Amino acid sequence: MSYHFEFGWLLQYYPEIIKGILVTLELIAIGGVLGISLGIFCAWVRALGPTWLKPVVAIYVELIRNTPFLIQLFFIFFGLPSLGLKLSELTAANLAMVVNLGAYSCEIIRAGIQATPKGQFEAGESLAMTRFETFRHVVLVPSLQRIWPALSSQVVIVMLGSSVVSQIAAEDLTFAANFIQSRTFRAFEAYIVSTSIYLALAILLRQVLAVVGGFIFPRRAAR
Repeated sequence: MSYHFEFGWLLQYYPEIIKGILVTLELIAIGGVLGISLGIFCAWVRALGPTWLKPVVAIYVELIRNTPFLIQLFFIFFGLPSLGLKLSELTAANLAMVVNLGAYSCEIIRAGIQATPKGQFEAGESLAMTRFETFRHVVLVPSLQRIWPALSSQVVIVMLGSSVVSQIAAEDLTFAANFIQSRTFRAFEAYIVSTSIYLALAILLRQVLAVVGGFIFPRRAAR
């Protein structure tokens, strides 16, 4: 049996596709910025922070890194209402992505901090800086510079992993593809288009992160 590919009919579903793309972009924008910010804080705690807080962050990081993202998403969306905290589909998806990326980026950033020469810490101490001030003004930017490619790759991985948020009816790109397939029963075309869009978004995101890295670390870009 031969199968005839037809894509013209997809044009009637472009509002759903556009909405799915915008929701996916929103997820990665919020998840990327807040997730990396959370990762920076957790990396500081694990490397230089107060002793009493280190076990708390360590448990959080190991828990998130050793459990499936889908289970984390279900826990937030279906579990938290049992505690009286009911979140919308999109809010739960955003929170899950922030929590997930925060844990993974924490370990990536901590690796950059641990590679920092001891002389930089000593220089901060000689200027009477606190440990947090030393981290902020002396250690953070060089550490991020070392691990930026790895951190960028992790952001892209999280963006691709966001496809599972369709399981809680968050109207992302995968949700749109599932909706179109359920209405037309033309799975090949629906998922070929969604796959192509994810590929384009991943390539675009890598380029954007490379530009951001060149802006934040101009000396590295000039090499």
